[in-house]
Amino acid sequence: MTKLRVHALAVSLDGFATGEGRTTEAPFGHAGPRLMQWFFPTRTFVSMTGHDSEAEGLGTTGVDDAFAAATNVGIGAEIMGRGKFGPQTGPWPDEAWQGWWGEEPPFHSPVVVLTHHPRPDLVLGETTFMFRDASPHEALALATELAGGLDVRLGGGPSVVRAFLEADLVDHLHVVVVPIVLGRGVRLWDGLEGLEERFAIETVASPTGVVHHVFTRAPR
Repeated sequence: MTKLRVHALAVSLDGFATGEGRTTEAPFGHAGPRLMQWFFPTRTFVSMTGHDSEAEGLGTTGVDDAFAAATNVGIGAEIMGRGKFGPQTGPWPDEAWQGWWGEEPPFHSPVVVLTHHPRPDLVLGETTFMFRDASPHEALALATELAGGLDVRLGGGPSVVRAFLEADLVDHLHVVVVPIVLGRGVRLWDGLEGLEERFAIETVASPTGVVHHVFTRAPR
């Protein structure tokens, strides 16, 4: 059965999963790279950015890399919010913006981008971005069909993850608590009181200072 999985969703100590003031140069707003500093040195990320980490000895291994590597295992499609695709809001001024990832995005699968302002599908390398105005249930049904029997990754941002949690659709939730205080931005947990009752929860601390929390949904 296809599962909906969230991986490597980093939040600050005060619960913010992105900062304020996102721009094309600052995808996380005033948070800058701080939420993902645990991720960037890992062998998984180094390999994703085009290096042969095993051959060149690049990238760290250990707890953080193990969690980073799990992000891509068994995934056939992704759902993301428009805010993860780009910082623009409202009607698209044009279709020139193609995301932050260049000509070969790291997804290598269909990606359903949730937006109230659909635009034509965008094919970049092995990734097809499909812009849809859909509810969480509708988006999951489409992504499940596109995934071809594999799982669906829910890529964020925090508002989209919160909406799918509110709809009780998430099977696996991996949240990384980063020891920083942002003070402003978009919070993950608002309105989700009692969420922990739906899941079995495991926690692993990393020497880098982050704490990995894994919420696993009981069989439906």
